[in-house]
Amino acid sequence: MNFLSVNDASVDELIALAQHYKAHPLTDKQLGENKTLGMLFLNPSMRTRLSTQIAARNLGMEVIVFNVGAEGWALEFDDVAMNGNRSEHIKDAAPVLGRYFDILAIRTFPSLQNREEDYSEQYINQFVKYGNIPVVSLESGTLHPLQSAADVMTIAETFKEKRKPKIALTWAPHVKPLPHCVSNSFAQWINRWGKADFVIANPEGYDLKEEFTQGASVLHSQDEALKNADYVYVKNWCSYETYGAMPEVKSDWLLTLEKLKLTNNGKVMHCLPVRRDVELSAEVLDSASSIVASEAGNRVWATQAVLSQLLRSIKK
Repeated sequence: MNFLSVNDASVDELIALAQHYKAHPLTDKQLGENKTLGMLFLNPSMRTRLSTQIAARNLGMEVIVFNVGAEGWALEFDDVAMNGNRSEHIKDAAPVLGRYFDILAIRTFPSLQNREEDYSEQYINQFVKYGNIPVVSLESGTLHPLQSAADVMTIAETFKEKRKPKIALTWAPHVKPLPHCVSNSFAQWINRWGKADFVIANPEGYDLKEEFTQGASVLHSQDEALKNADYVYVKNWCSYETYGAMPEVKSDWLLTLEKLKLTNNGKVMHCLPVRRDVELSAEVLDSASSIVASEAGNRVWATQAVLSQLLRSIKK
């Protein structure tokens, strides 16, 4: 059993377990006794790293964190003669890690240079193939499932009306091109959850891959998407069609309090980190409409639910 995408989860079951852990954090303190979680980072992290460590320790696990680029040998993932600057092949490293740990959590990152390579998920898939233990994605080339699990949990616990909420995922400006991981994953989870009216808004040239957005309405008008939205998820991403590029956008996509008036007292979400007054206005972030801190807090409980399910699968 692995946790790489929504395909590895029952959304409602996972969210219910996460809510249980939020109310009773240490209820399964013995579940991870004598079990070790190895966390490998091929790129930086703050919330994902810290929330996963806390979640694992709530379950009684030992946690070891290893920054591959800074602390270990550069890893080779291709089948080539190793006469370059990479000292160890994944085929040799992963089986050893599988002997050291009970669960392996990996954070990789797309290059934004080669779409086919990034979308192949080569890095994390080779850890799965050669490690022979459960693997958790702490973010990969195309997806960020732990973030999305916390996102759905946050919506489920804050929406109290007896109807489907309207959720708008809106593209945002940025100073540099960002990957599709959070946006792809959020779309995938909301569509699988199936309990919302879901719309995605982005400029022309920024449509996400249909594999992840199918089931949502895709608009090129932010104002139209914001109308009567109960939740507004703000995130930048680069072009998929002209991969890694940032096609010119002439209209203003920065979410402000004035734009938020189009919503149904919409709550604003973001995965963090966020560039204030570039990606999202400071006035929105500092307003009562922002639930980004609560959303980030739920990262612990969603991750604890994931690790709990993996630990139970090991014990069978």
